[in-house]
Amino acid sequence: MARTFIGLSLAERESLPARCAGCVYWESPERLPIECGSACDATRANDWVRTVAAEWGECGRVATEDGECLGFIKYAPARYVPQARHMPAGPPLGDVPLITCLHIAPEARRHGLGGVLLREALRDLASRNEKSVQAYALAHRMDLDLAPMVGVEFLLRSGFTVARPHPETPLLRVDLKSLVSWADNVEAVLQSLRLPVRVPKRTPVPLGLLAGCSDD
Repeated sequence: MARTFIGLSLAERESLPARCAGCVYWESPERLPIECGSACDATRANDWVRTVAAEWGECGRVATEDGECLGFIKYAPARYVPQARHMPAGPPLGDVPLITCLHIAPEARRHGLGGVLLREALRDLASRNEKSVQAYALAHRMDLDLAPMVGVEFLLRSGFTVARPHPETPLLRVDLKSLVSWADNVEAVLQSLRLPVRVPKRTPVPLGLLAGCSDD
């Protein structure tokens, strides 16, 4: 059972949750309902990842077990996520990297994987000399499969503070210099998580379904 992290640009899109594989919620310039899959285009999703990786650098981290996706986190500078301009709390603060979404496979939830993925993302950004990170967060409960952003409580526990308050989707921010977890061996923490013995292998999602962002 080998667990590791890989860049989002290196992951097979078909291994991601079906709603995520073709979702272009954050990549869309038109105002959309706050829900994963409210805009879908598998080709555009792939092109976005390749473009950001080529112009700025890796835009996400994927936790895998023997090649299968356990969960992933996505992030990019604000200029690459035009949907952020429509957030009720107001636009992002400058072009600081924005954590957009974090999704965990249903079988791997509630074992600490989300926190490990967030730490890995922050460590990656700190190693690239980013000074701070921001994220819009959900202040209310929502079906995890439909949530296009991270929960407020989760981010507050992880060191983020509120930069722009809003009752539903506040903008949070963290100063990477204020965190002291970069020395942690995040890979070792990933290996030690008490996840199910084996996450069932997913059946590849047909491209026709990815275009419609079908449910898992």
